[in-house]
Amino acid sequence: MLGNEGNDEQRARLVHLAILAVVQSVMATELVFLVAKQQWIHVFLVTGIMLTMAFPVVLKGRFPVQIPSEIQILAIVFGFATLFLGEVRDYYERFWWWDLTLHATAGLLLGLQGFMTVYILNEDCHVDLHMRPAFLAIFAFCFSQAIGAIWEIFEFTMDQVFGLTMQKPMLGDPSGLTDTMWDLIVNAIGALVISVAGWRYLSRARSSYLGDWVRRFIARNPQFFGD
Repeated sequence: MLGNEGNDEQRARLVHLAILAVVQSVMATELVFLVAKQQWIHVFLVTGIMLTMAFPVVLKGRFPVQIPSEIQILAIVFGFATLFLGEVRDYYERFWWWDLTLHATAGLLLGLQGFMTVYILNEDCHVDLHMRPAFLAIFAFCFSQAIGAIWEIFEFTMDQVFGLTMQKPMLGDPSGLTDTMWDLIVNAIGALVISVAGWRYLSRARSSYLGDWVRRFIARNPQFFGD
């Protein structure tokens, strides 16, 4: 069993590095054209994305917490779709469903982050904290929704201060309110999926991808889960 998990993790690492290499190559190629066109805002944005994605690999040994490769893959794909395809390649304007899809994905990722954070605290041998599965699920959901709400506040602030249109007209509503509410709704749906999956895993010990990630996280971070 341990051997199979080790092989799965090794394959996941190779896939992670392959996806990162492809994504970085695409953005590096785009960066050349952006420099030639003197689109400096996008040059700065793409450079920042590339550096941010490279940091976890370059500084891997310096992080106290080792994140499973599958989660890192999701983060890379999400960042690429949100910032590069969405902002630089204008997918938000070209595809009406792009923003909603990414907000649903954000709900999943943020719910996963919230679940893993409180799970670590709950299982950490150095922290005297014992929470029921239902509370962990509720926390994961609320964590995701809170971050989603903060992001909507950020969009509103950017629109008001800099005259941007991050909150876009939708379904005949030019104010952006409908866009904001649908963003929060699909974020909640994504968060709910993770919360229910986490609750089922903890309370009923059901097999799931979430359970596999939890086990791999424990295996890679034994310092938090000693006797």
